[in-house]
Amino acid sequence: MIIKLLVEGGNMKPSPAVSQKLGPLGINIGKVIAEVNKATSQYKGLKVPVELDINPATKEFTVKALTPPVSELLKKELGLDKASMMPKAIYAGNISMEQVINIAKTKQEQINANSLKAAVKTVLGTCLSSGILVESKNAKEVLEEVDKGVYDTLISSAEKAKELKPSAEKLEKLKKDFEKVAASQEKLVKELQKAKEEAKAATTATSGEKK
Repeated sequence: MIIKLLVEGGNMKPSPAVSQKLGPLGINIGKVIAEVNKATSQYKGLKVPVELDINPATKEFTVKALTPPVSELLKKELGLDKASMMPKAIYAGNISMEQVINIAKTKQEQINANSLKAAVKTVLGTCLSSGILVESKNAKEVLEEVDKGVYDTLISSAEKAKELKPSAEKLEKLKKDFEKVAASQEKLVKELQKAKEEAKAATTATSGEKK
């Protein structure tokens, strides 16, 4: 019997949802939590899919921790707390193609991509929906470049190497490029925050009037 859970890496805690799934089976929830936290400890702070293979007769179980979703891996790579709420207007970070390919390689099997190049395109799609620049460009532009074969050599080299590492100089350039982007969109961010606060205040006022 397989039970699927989505937990915080290394920090699964008792919850009504977990009790509802495991309680009727007579499984020791404390033991499950301990084993899950052990299996997901390398992904602390990230949401991690977990599969519990349970034998209802013996109450024995095994834990299989899958890699976090692409969106979570992107946030971890860039040190982000969250993705952009308006990906078409506001960017949240700037990632290198090497980092994109590394994530694609990690997720290729789980997303059923028939090639590393296909997996790279999936990761780029998530960059696009998360408001993450790639090589200081909109991810849509990079997707087009991938289709044209611009990164074929780099992708091919990743298939032979354990991991691709962007140079320190490149990472520094990407950082500086994003600092310029962040500065240019700062006014828009403030305007959106102000509008959000005004909307919240209006909702609160309306609720007060109804009372």
